[in-house]
Amino acid sequence: MAPPSFLDLPARSAKPRSVGLTHVLDNGKTLESTASALSAAAPHVDVWKFGWGTAYLDTALADKLALLNGAGVRACLGGTLLEIAWGQGKAEQCLDWAATAGFDCVEVSRGVAPMTVADKHDLLRRAAESFVVLTEVGSKDPNRALTADQWRAEVASDLAEGARWVVTEGRESGTVGIYRGDGSIREDVVSAVVAGGGINRILFEAPGTSQQAWLIRTFGANVNLANVSPDRVLALETLRLGLRADTCDLARPRQPA
Repeated sequence: MAPPSFLDLPARSAKPRSVGLTHVLDNGKTLESTASALSAAAPHVDVWKFGWGTAYLDTALADKLALLNGAGVRACLGGTLLEIAWGQGKAEQCLDWAATAGFDCVEVSRGVAPMTVADKHDLLRRAAESFVVLTEVGSKDPNRALTADQWRAEVASDLAEGARWVVTEGRESGTVGIYRGDGSIREDVVSAVVAGGGINRILFEAPGTSQQAWLIRTFGANVNLANVSPDRVLALETLRLGLRADTCDLARPRQPA
């Protein structure tokens, strides 16, 4: 059944999207729950990231990748697994395995491994030979916070080295990276990130509703958002379209007769 269209709502990009992306985080979903999430929201999902090392352990991986491919959703290998492989001198084996498994995308990050920006860019260039590459900027350790200038420089250099999009660190908790420990937004960092890459090339990790609403209100319905729970995709879409109290003023009001 086609959705209704009688309301005046903000314009949304359509799949396949290059802007207005919704990137979800799979933290170990079953094949059945993956199918259920896609049944409910596949038109609104663009990238499906297998978080941490879950893909390495997921016995249903092949079937899940087939589901994602059929739904027109890019499957992305999470950056932590590639960092661990890099730390063991096995990045090539990891990338070869990801290609054989059927991943479209990989994330290249340096959030946990003792990796320099130059190391990251070497890995990025290697990954870009076979995959769409998303890089991640920012540390998972709140004691290793980057300055706004460091954020801007790394975002710009990642894109120059071949990243398709840059993901801003926020973790599943939304308490590091572009966020403070209480979940509030480091607005100076967000401004620096946008200055470094342009709004259309940035994917903001935004697991919390208030964080999503702030980014939508600041940058519009087609801001790229990441680390969304697969079960919360439709809820996010209501935020984008002004169909929720947090953003309902974004829907165009009735004009007086």
